[in-house]
Amino acid sequence: MGILIRSFLLMLLSLPVGAGIAAADAPVKSHGDEIIAILGTGDMGDSFGPRLAGLGYKIVYGSRNPASKKVIDLVARTGNGASANTQKNAAQQGDIVFLALPWPAMETVVQSIGDLRGKILIDMSWPPATYAADGYEQITIETSSAEMIQGWNPDAMVVKAFLTLGSNVIDDPSTASGPVSVPIASNHRIAKEVTARLAAEMGLDPVDAGPLRFARNIESLTELMLVPYAQGRDEAWDFYFRRSNFFVCNAYEGDGSENLGQPVVDSENLADFPRTQPPLADCE
Repeated sequence: MGILIRSFLLMLLSLPVGAGIAAADAPVKSHGDEIIAILGTGDMGDSFGPRLAGLGYKIVYGSRNPASKKVIDLVARTGNGASANTQKNAAQQGDIVFLALPWPAMETVVQSIGDLRGKILIDMSWPPATYAADGYEQITIETSSAEMIQGWNPDAMVVKAFLTLGSNVIDDPSTASGPVSVPIASNHRIAKEVTARLAAEMGLDPVDAGPLRFARNIESLTELMLVPYAQGRDEAWDFYFRRSNFFVCNAYEGDGSENLGQPVVDSENLADFPRTQPPLADCE
């Protein structure tokens, strides 16, 4: 990452929590020499690496066994100067760190990879879960995996994203037969913008999903996405949030039970997401 960007991130993280959101008013809109670390070389890690390398990013994989034939072959397939290292060393090299690890390994790794101050951590993990009595999966934590990771790494900028899609869509978005949305939640504007930029560059449709606590909702969406698989159905589905300005154009007022009109903390400093879909028609 460039020296100026790195300095800005460190300055931002030195501010109080409330000020951090308000101060993030310099979106990063182009990539240069960022290094992307991908911790995990399984189904998602081995899809993200080659796709991002194809976009010009330098990739370093973090693996328990970076010298294994599997990892060596993945590095060769990734190209563009990709490399592999231990999970800790890869995380230290990366400016953007993709967390493509399962639980409970995630808990062990993210608490033992050193100082991540100023780094963007993109959590795409399915949270701790079990099978309920009815046979469906059930999340077993009250918050979210992303919030737990942020708590363990308070000086990093954690983002929840890319959980609601399969590796086939990462490999080739056209397999979804239409746009696929990527809801993005984070307490840090600049981290949202970097993640949204990556999503758009990969042919996906980034959507601002609010602060990091809404990672719980994203993880619940994945719980829904797994239902057809649990039922053994022949078809499943991909997420797409259809654009609409109906409520904006019609001054929606609700039934009085909603807390409408109350400004949110970042209402004057919303993250700037790239447009990937045609503009909506103007209000009549």
